[in-house]
Amino acid sequence: MTTQTKLSSRAWAEMTLLATIWGGSFLAIRTALDEIGFLTSVLHRVFWAMLVLWAIVIFKRLPIPRDPKIWGAFLIMGLLNNAIPFSLMAWGQLYIPTGLTSIFNAATAVFGVLVAALVFADERLTPRKMLGVLLGFFGVCLAIGLDALKQFDTTSLAQLAIVAGTVSYAFASAWARKMLGGVPPMIAAAGMLTGSSLIIVPFAITIEGVPSFALGTTTWLSVGYYAIIATAFAYLLYYRVLGMAGSGNLMLVTLLIPPVAITLGALVRNETLHPGEYIGFAILALGLSIIDGRLWRRRATTV
Repeated sequence: MTTQTKLSSRAWAEMTLLATIWGGSFLAIRTALDEIGFLTSVLHRVFWAMLVLWAIVIFKRLPIPRDPKIWGAFLIMGLLNNAIPFSLMAWGQLYIPTGLTSIFNAATAVFGVLVAALVFADERLTPRKMLGVLLGFFGVCLAIGLDALKQFDTTSLAQLAIVAGTVSYAFASAWARKMLGGVPPMIAAAGMLTGSSLIIVPFAITIEGVPSFALGTTTWLSVGYYAIIATAFAYLLYYRVLGMAGSGNLMLVTLLIPPVAITLGALVRNETLHPGEYIGFAILALGLSIIDGRLWRRRATTV
């Protein structure tokens, strides 16, 4: 799929909608965690989203893969792209603000560049990409706080857990390219969520017990939002934007999410971020823009 160098108004609108939906998911997850365990929150997220996507697949009469290798690839994809990062980030959100979680989430693109360079010969690290990666790392370190790393308390461990989740996302991206390139997006998303459900459901039940359905209205609304809207529907919207804007432009989504999550966290949960965390995000954003390269190429052509 080719990358558009220019985003249409419709692509921008839908990409902004996607960022808004995902930005809201951080608040919804944190709200649900007030009543349910972090593994149970992940169980709800992948299980209900899986059912919705398979219902759409059946409704559209899309061909379901029969090759065991494909289903094995779905299982690994579900582990790397859902079970591991969702669990790490949900646990981390118990100890740090939702806005800060979204800032660390933006580091996915930085680790994605590194993992791709290790796995694929056609995605080697250029000097420009290396500069962007280094700036991205520096931004993440500033957001965490160098003093926090020295202390290594529960808060810093939670931050590192979320960063580890972004590393898992990066490996998932490489795995998808290598193993699922020929699978239709809808099937890939449904299969991935099936794989993650097979992993997380028994794991969550063993550790946190059978999920209770006697939950408060706010919790159910939060679960419904992040499972149905921010996962199932968001995957559909993601692939729609991908078709219009190209994979390169989708990197911009990671920069649009934090302002939404930070604002919602402040309004709903009275969360505040330290100046260093904002500075860290600004440097991370600069690093991502250098990795992407198009903004700097445009500036060069206009000088």
